[in-house]
Order: sequence, then C-alpha cells, then structure tokens
Amino acid sequence: MTAVRTIQVPGGRAVRVTPVFDTYWKFACMRQDVYMSRVLGAPAPWTTDPTLSVYKFTNAYRASDRVSQYLIRNVIYEGSREPEEVFFRIMLFKLFNKIETWELLTEALGVLEWRSFDARRYSAILDREMAQDRRLYSAAYIMPSPAYGNARKHRNHLALLEQMMLDAAPHRVASAASLEEVFEILRSYPSLGAFLAFQFAIDLNYSPLVDFLEMDFVVAGPGARDGIQKCFADTAGLSEADIIKVMADIAEREFLRLGLDFQTLWGRKLQLIDCQNLFCEVGKYARVAHPEWTGDSGRTRIKQRFRARGALEVPFYPPKWELSIGPTSPRFTGPAGHHQERPASQAASAE
Repeated sequence: MTAVRTIQVPGGRAVRVTPVFDTYWKFACMRQDVYMSRVLGAPAPWTTDPTLSVYKFTNAYRASDRVSQYLIRNVIYEGSREPEEVFFRIMLFKLFNKIETWELLTEALGVLEWRSFDARRYSAILDREMAQDRRLYSAAYIMPSPAYGNARKHRNHLALLEQMMLDAAPHRVASAASLEEVFEILRSYPSLGAFLAFQFAIDLNYSPLVDFLEMDFVVAGPGARDGIQKCFADTAGLSEADIIKVMADIAEREFLRLGLDFQTLWGRKLQLIDCQNLFCEVGKYARVAHPEWTGDSGRTRIKQRFRARGALEVPFYPPKWELSIGPTSPRFTGPAGHHQERPASQAASAE
C-alpha cells in the first residue's frame, strides 16, 4: 500500500490521509467538467478517464443531478406556492424519488394537490402499476416501509405523507429556525432515518418554504462513511460530519495544491451536501482506481454503467441562489488562488 501522509486541517488537528484523498479532489474536478461540457453541448467524449467513461456517477453538485433537476423545475416551482402544497409535492415525489412514478400520478390525476388528496385513488393507480411488474421506487435510496399496517409499501408511504400533513408538518418546517430543526422534524416520523431525513431536508431547502445555508448542517450517509474511511487513515477524533465540513473548508486550498482547474457551479462553491455526496461517489470510484483501499461496504465492483440520455437541458436551480447561468463559470486555479473565467465548453480538454 502507498504510504499514508499527515496534513493539517482547520482547527489545528493533524489527520492522516491516503492516496484516495487526492483522488477525491481530482474526481470532483473531472466529474464537474463532464457535467459542464455536456450541459453546454460539447460533443462526446467528455472525459478521457476510463472509469468515468464507463461507470455512472452522480454530479459533483447534488442539485445538478437529473432527479434533483426534475424536482426543482417540475415539482417545486410548478404549482401552488402555499406551504402545505409545496411540502406535499416535495414529500410525495421524494418518498418514491422516481420521475416515472410522479408522471404516472400526474397523468392519471392532473395537478397533484393536498387539498384534493385521496389515498385510495393514489393507491389504486400505484397498485395497477405494480400489477404490470413496474417499479415504483428509485434504486438511489433504500426506502423502508413505515409500519401503518398496509401490505404494500406504497400504501404505507401514502399513509405516512397523510400523517405528516395532518400533523401540520409543513407549517412546522416553514417555522423552523435552522436546517437541523427541519431535519429533526422529519426524523421524528416512522421509517425516516437520519440519512433520509437529511436528504429530504435539503430537498425542502431548495423550495421557497425555507431558506438555510447548505453550509449549516450535514449528515453522513453510509456511502459517505465508506468514502471517508478510504480517504482517511486517521481522522484525529473528528466526527464524520466534522470531516465533511473540513473538506468544504479546504476545497480551494486542495484544488490549488493539486493544480486542478475546478469549475464551480456558476460561482457557487461546493457545499456540505456536495462534499458528502462526493465521498459516496469517490468511495465507488476507488473500487476501481484504488482497490487496495477498502472501506466498510465490502463492495469491490461498480454496478451501474454510464449511458447518456441525450442532451442535457439548461439547468434550473433555486432562484434564491441567484446563479447567472451562462457559457462561463468561475474557476480557481494558479498559485495565487485568483478566480478566473474560462469558457466552460473547454472543460473536456482540461482532463
């Protein structure tokens, strides 16, 4: 195994990192370059990296992923802005996290609203879909079935959603004083563990319902824990959440150290949720690139292969982020750390 080295992190602690630590930053840069090349219409191939070319990975920025983009554009910002309706749409979508399930319901029922919600009608539509051996849930998350006494998982999730609405969860979320409080509200419901509650809190934070910084709070999921174990030989007693915060704090320093021309999201730097997700993705990437460094997942292969779904739409992010989407994106590079502008369509040649 390649030797471990020691680095200083904010707060004065010395942590020990593996070669996968450097790969974390290289992966983030390459993956963001692939995304920016695609979104700006550059022709394939978008990368020369053999692992990125073959296997499927989420984007460096969570909000750029296909399902997140659909949620923001088609679920959150279409329809009523009333807190109850915004919450209802987000949670209905996220409990399945599958675009096809949302579209199935909208095609059958029209506008999906809490004011007209009928669990029996929704269930009947989903029952018919299951009878045709079609999947209702995304494979991205493990969605446990809450214990509401129904034989089918989707009926239990509809019951969970109904309980949330009757408990005035939308108004409690809208009145929350922090992202962590939103997380705690969600965490109090059956079957929503820490990881799911955090992911859903981030989704709610994309909406007009709440507006907290994504640098305020983070929860590490199982994939991120695996990636942290591969990047760090010794975390000097820092928690997983602390390590994710360290990564966000030192990102610019590390990109500069490695001479990487990282392309931001039109000026938005990597947030805690993005650094958390990157740990998950580099944990997968390391199965091929660094098989000698193992985490706690025990997995040695990457299952999903990359298949382009065609040209990407111009992305749509929460308007409150005030991003100016255009043909250039701020990058930081060079020994002085100055931000520079370069056409994002040149990203492919930077790999």
